[in-house]
Order: sequence, then C-alpha cells, then structure tokens
Amino acid sequence: MGAIIFDASDRLLLIKRGHPPGKGLWSVPGGRLEPGESDEAGLRREVLEETGLHVAVGRLAGTVERPGPGGVTYVIRDYLATVTAGVPAAGDDAADVRWCDREDLVRLPLSEGLLDSLTEWHVLPPL
Repeated sequence: MGAIIFDASDRLLLIKRGHPPGKGLWSVPGGRLEPGESDEAGLRREVLEETGLHVAVGRLAGTVERPGPGGVTYVIRDYLATVTAGVPAAGDDAADVRWCDREDLVRLPLSEGLLDSLTEWHVLPPL
C-alpha cells in the first residue's frame, strides 16, 4: 500500500527507494503489511518509518497490480493521507524524500505506472 500526500502548495510527497524492488526510483511512501495489520495501521507505520511523518489516512484512491520477483503479483492499494505532525526526513528503506511539483513528476525517474495511476485516479491537482 502507498500514501498519496500533498502539502499546502499541492506538491506530492515522494521517496526515492533505497532497496529493491524499485531501488533508485521515486514513488509514494508505503510498503507491505505485517501479519494482522490493517491497511490504515500499516500505512501510518510505513509513512512514519520512511519519512518521519505522522499521517491521518483517508479514502482509497485506487488499486494497481504490479509484477514482482519469482512470478508473484503485488496488489497495491494507495490511499490519500494528510500530514498531522513531523518534518520529512528519509528513513528505513528511503534513500531520499522530497515534495514534488508537476515538473518534478515529469522529470524524475518514477516507479512504473505511478504517474499514469495518479492521473487516472484524478488525484493530481490540475495543471
């Protein structure tokens, strides 16, 4: 699961993945659920670990399926979220964290399909 988080200037929070899968690519913060963990609890934990931010989890923005190693398929549910406390700082498996405007989203090496999904789900602010 992943968190789609915007600041007051409509910039999207992205992390640069520090480990596979997607090492070196920019994506929304998130990760895998631990056994017995709800999406909301897992997302709050992952965002805190990767960015140092506390968030309130909102509605489901959309779901995608992506191929993984060994023929596995990852089902990824991305939720809108709002920062409630903290200052962004890369942690856990994030090599970097930053607020990105539309120009950054076109210029940075993003995780496969991220920009298309965010556009399809109508969560990106208009140009």
